[in-house]
Amino acid sequence: MRWWDLDRVVALEGALFPDDAWSRGMFWSEIADARHPAATRTYVVAETPDGRIVGYAGLAAVAGTGDVQTIAVARDHWGTGLGSRLLIALLRAATAAECHEVLLEVRVDNARAQRLYQRFGFEPIGIRKGYYQPGNVNALVMRRADPAQNLAEEFHA
Repeated sequence: MRWWDLDRVVALEGALFPDDAWSRGMFWSEIADARHPAATRTYVVAETPDGRIVGYAGLAAVAGTGDVQTIAVARDHWGTGLGSRLLIALLRAATAAECHEVLLEVRVDNARAQRLYQRFGFEPIGIRKGYYQPGNVNALVMRRADPAQNLAEEFHA
């Protein structure tokens, strides 16, 4: 993800998460720490051949722990495997950053995303009450130990 992607990313974010969408400034702050020797962030986008952004994902990697910051796929691309490919990109980034675990938060009412994460070995470890605002929706905290384990096999799954 680069600065010139932000208008399209923010538009998709707003369409997918109308109640708690990240702002342009939030994305800008994240990608500002993505392209230098000591970078702690990795952000990727998925584009169609005509330049439409249909997915994006981001990871923070600090002190051996990766944290999925965001992952999103346009509704018309649900069920295509794009979410899996984006998650694999983040797990590869975590592996490259020598992370020994990857954490994430997912809305407790987002069963679709939870199933994706479970397929990739993420396990529930807790709840963050009222994490998603302004709706006051709880987040399920999930963890995957050893992000590199079985990654080659999962890529072909």
